[in-house]
Amino acid sequence: MNRTEEREALYTAYSEKVRGYVFGKVANRHDAEDLVSDVFLKAYEKYQTFDAGRASVSTWLYTITRNTVIDYFRTHRPGAELPDDLPDAAGVDDGLLQRESLQALGEALNQLDERSRALIVLRYGKGLSLKDTAAKLNVSYAYVKILHSNALKTLRECFEAPIK
Repeated sequence: MNRTEEREALYTAYSEKVRGYVFGKVANRHDAEDLVSDVFLKAYEKYQTFDAGRASVSTWLYTITRNTVIDYFRTHRPGAELPDDLPDAAGVDDGLLQRESLQALGEALNQLDERSRALIVLRYGKGLSLKDTAAKLNVSYAYVKILHSNALKTLRECFEAPIK
């Protein structure tokens, strides 16, 4: 998929969510439309810096949207307070995005075979070291390192897949 197609896919997948969020915060329709355009312009300019290992695309785009709205209130309404319902870092909107991220992680884990999935759960869910994980899985430490590397590669590929 080329860059233009990726941008179109990003806009198609998230434009209604971004538009709904911005229009819910900004009363002036024209300003809200400009902000939606600004969000996607920022996303297009910074897309190559997006790191799927740090956040999902929706979380990344939501952060850009939220910051753009905050910047709008800072610059266009001097002396006015931000609305009380503007979410903070632990807001309801973030909870929805976190659930979306967990769903994506679950789907990615389903791409792994049973042993690799168990390894990831033991290593990251239970916090076991690779040596302890090897003992639990009854395999050698060297083999668990290979399984771990391959499992992480597969998960990374699942999160780096182009947006549909």
